[in-house]
Amino acid sequence: MSEGEYSVQQRELTVKRSIQLKSVITLLWFGLASSSVLAEEPLLPAFSKMNSLADGWEPLEFPRIDQLTRYELVTDDGVQVVQATADGSASGLIARVDLAPGDSMLLRWQWKVSKVFENGDARKKSGDDYPARIYVAFEFQPEKAGFFERAKRKTVEVMFGETLPGNALNYIWANRLPEQVFIANAFTDQTMMVAVNSGSDQVGQWVTLERDIVADYREAFGEEPPRIMGVAIMSDADNTGERAQAWYRDLVLTVP
Repeated sequence: MSEGEYSVQQRELTVKRSIQLKSVITLLWFGLASSSVLAEEPLLPAFSKMNSLADGWEPLEFPRIDQLTRYELVTDDGVQVVQATADGSASGLIARVDLAPGDSMLLRWQWKVSKVFENGDARKKSGDDYPARIYVAFEFQPEKAGFFERAKRKTVEVMFGETLPGNALNYIWANRLPEQVFIANAFTDQTMMVAVNSGSDQVGQWVTLERDIVADYREAFGEEPPRIMGVAIMSDADNTGERAQAWYRDLVLTVP
């Protein structure tokens, strides 16, 4: 190869690389870069990397419940996690999202609890408490709701400026409910409870779990899921009046 031919090839390679770089910058600018170009941003803020609980998560509170569960960032086995202390209380932390679930969406997490509730029972309102639960909220579908349900939701929106979600999945650490059982919440059939842990055999241990949200929604509600509007952690003891602690590591949402 002559010196002239080598110089031409080098210039062509430089131009090609410049075009590729500009393409990546364009993708970055419009938020279109794929995982083959860039590492994907996590869909849920990671507890392990947060400076405070306000970094992507916000309080999830409920009417007529004044005593709130305490959430704080702590270190466990060298990893930053969220510690929840429920003492006759109820509230959660929610990450707001707006995601189309597609054909499959996996939710992975690790949690640990100090105890299960002696009087916990998912089949009863008086026992509707869990030392740990993951709450997945879906978009409300007004075309499938009755007149009174739509009117109630509209009133809430006008009064509080808050749009209520529709159906929800709750992954729970149950007491009496066998694992893998789906059951309607004792207060509303718009929320389906899924026992992913049950009993005290694994109390005090980190437990790793993975669920396909789309498959679980189909089983729970018999239809395809609408958009996902939020994912929350929640430790509550307002019905039983008991006390427990739970620890949550990062929640990870992925599309297989």
